[in-house]
Amino acid sequence: MVDASSSAWAARGAGDVTTAVATAPKESEQEDGKEHICGGWKSEDGSLHCGYSSFRGRRASMEDFYDMKSSKIDAKHINLFGVFDGHGGSCAAEYLKEHLFENLLKHPAFISDTKTAISESYTKTDSDFLDAETNIHREDGSTASTAILIGNHLYVANVGDSRAVISKAGKAIALSDDHKPDRSDERERIENAGGVVTFSGTWRVGGVLAMSRSFGDRLLKRFVVAEPEIQEQEIDDELEYLILASDGLWDVVSNDHAVAFVKDEMGPEAAARKLTEIAFARGSTDNITCE
Repeated sequence: MVDASSSAWAARGAGDVTTAVATAPKESEQEDGKEHICGGWKSEDGSLHCGYSSFRGRRASMEDFYDMKSSKIDAKHINLFGVFDGHGGSCAAEYLKEHLFENLLKHPAFISDTKTAISESYTKTDSDFLDAETNIHREDGSTASTAILIGNHLYVANVGDSRAVISKAGKAIALSDDHKPDRSDERERIENAGGVVTFSGTWRVGGVLAMSRSFGDRLLKRFVVAEPEIQEQEIDDELEYLILASDGLWDVVSNDHAVAFVKDEMGPEAAARKLTEIAFARGSTDNITCE
């Protein structure tokens, strides 16, 4: 969970061009035998405060990953946040954590044409992952719900069914639209490419995948693209905080309820942890990660 304690969210960096993982104190613990990692980070000037919580939950393995990075480019303060929900294994999600923001920050148009840089960097990362995976029979895939903050301008880029929600003047506003196969525009795109969407418990691409866009998923790549949908938002005094989370949260907690729960907490670390605990208590059967 990302909290703005003033209208200026930009974190203060050192040097003209620096890129570093936004180090945060991490706490690793056990809750009923389920791995739970949580912590937080604050910018040097105190304007940006972030919390994260990642919980294996009822799943036998952990396939969620998350990332936070801070940078300074051309005197502009940059902050990047991401939640990556893997499926079919953890390789794709872990690859995104290691390479997605690295590729984005290296893009020559990152500052001058940010939306193009995001789109091209995300599709490049997808292609690089597929090229790097030597076992062609592996079918690892991952979502990416990401927030890129350049000064006071926020870009939210989404691939898959993780989600970004902001609280603005106390109101929950989704800044991403889940990529589901039964979305009319997504279904049309898939079918125009020669794919099929069928119902088996839920709507699936090729009877297999319950999302219409993702990184990885080699055998479905023709239909399941990694092209992000991007929304922009200027940071103002009404924008209070941002929540990025995997569907382990959103499957059981509505946007409005998530914002209401966060509002009652003291600080983003406590808020992120509370959201994962609520999702688990409500019966979420997936890994649960939120920032």
